[in-house]
Amino acid sequence: MIPERASKLLQEFGIEVDREALDYEDWWERKGKFISESIDRMGTVQLRMFDRWGNRIDELLYPPEYWDMLFKGYRAGVIARTFEEESLKPFYILGYITSFYDPGVYCPYTVTISTAVPLYKYGSQELKEKYLPPLIARDGEIWQGATWMTEAKGGSDLGNTVETIAEPAGNGLWILNGEKYFASNVGAEVAVVAARIKGEPLGVRSLALFLLPKYRRDGSLNYHVRRIKPKIGTRSVPTGEVELKDAEAYMLGKREWGIYLILESLNISRVANSIGSVALAHRAWVEAYTFARKRFAFGKYIYEQPLLNRQFQDMGREIREAFALAWESVEALNEVYLEKPRYSSRYHTFRLLAHMAKYWTAEVSVKAAKWAMEVHGGMGVLEEYPAERLLREAMILPIWEGTAHRQVLDGIEAIVKKDAHIGVFERLRQYDGAEEIRRIGEEMKAMDELEREREADILFESLVKATLKVLRQKYMPVPL
Repeated sequence: MIPERASKLLQEFGIEVDREALDYEDWWERKGKFISESIDRMGTVQLRMFDRWGNRIDELLYPPEYWDMLFKGYRAGVIARTFEEESLKPFYILGYITSFYDPGVYCPYTVTISTAVPLYKYGSQELKEKYLPPLIARDGEIWQGATWMTEAKGGSDLGNTVETIAEPAGNGLWILNGEKYFASNVGAEVAVVAARIKGEPLGVRSLALFLLPKYRRDGSLNYHVRRIKPKIGTRSVPTGEVELKDAEAYMLGKREWGIYLILESLNISRVANSIGSVALAHRAWVEAYTFARKRFAFGKYIYEQPLLNRQFQDMGREIREAFALAWESVEALNEVYLEKPRYSSRYHTFRLLAHMAKYWTAEVSVKAAKWAMEVHGGMGVLEEYPAERLLREAMILPIWEGTAHRQVLDGIEAIVKKDAHIGVFERLRQYDGAEEIRRIGEEMKAMDELEREREADILFESLVKATLKVLRQKYMPVPL
């Protein structure tokens, strides 16, 4: 049996869920989930580009209840607690609870923490004093962040697809010109943006990460929203096309560190995507279970039918395994997230775990949501019931923060160049089967490059399954 509340599964894994997090979950159960359902039915949010006097304002026309739902998490400390407690774990705990009810809402929190952490690590003292306090606030003036990397030609190959150009303007100020095609959380008060240094060739070495405020120093809008994207799901996060025309920005970190800072931000988000994916799969299981206990067919409730009952057990086991992998990536990230280049071997171990978790949990999410729709039968395809929405939401998760192929190739790169599989083995060597992790990694390294690329998905999935087998012992010592 999978517990019917998000907090119960967290506690099942020995994760402390404090009173503040439980109160936050209670709010979602009492009120938040109904707001979330209404926002999803509303469809794509409208954009008001101009006020009545012709001034550009780019205002998002959500109902007031949306903002109540969104800022409930900020007030509960989804961002603030990372800086209060010097740990990312509260962010992912509150994120799991959020995503159980609405993975779209977790996206603004994710891109905000992925803005705040690099600002905290790499921003000048002046930038931190000006922009960090409202980003990590619980009350009063609360700002949101955003991470804008992707452009129209794609997001995986940033070295060749980023055409936004950054030009120095003196006194630490840079001017950015370009477009971001898939910009989540448009309307954010500050964003981190990938841009290419003017005059430098294509390639990741010419990229840098910039902090870009919503308003220029003279108070005018610093970026414009061309349109809001009509998406299949996650309608609770506004995603749009952003135009940067002589936008003011500030470089974060050293010039030569640009691509590393970009990837740091993305890796925080990849772990969040993993947590959100498992939470959605968990919710899909609960919705299927709720339905199956009361749907009567062929003489008994369908949950009692042997084949479907076995499927519930199998899916429950897959969800627990996926959570174990996701949480292992949280633990690994929490140990290294304040590191700066050049990174330790522990950081590359985290990278491999993050790629494995993102790759596996997103697929489990889609599988669970599709299965939950089938359990509901005809009721599963109707918009008025939850299974249909869960599948729409799940379909986005394998794409956010890099497709499955991107995770496979980056994960294998960490093995071949950084021996990251050895780090995973060392983390888990006390458990039976850990040696298989090392063996698969060494097999990958021994292959010639073409053979490795042709077999990459098969090899990587074998590595994931070997890791899951070991993690069952660490997190699920009692047989299910």
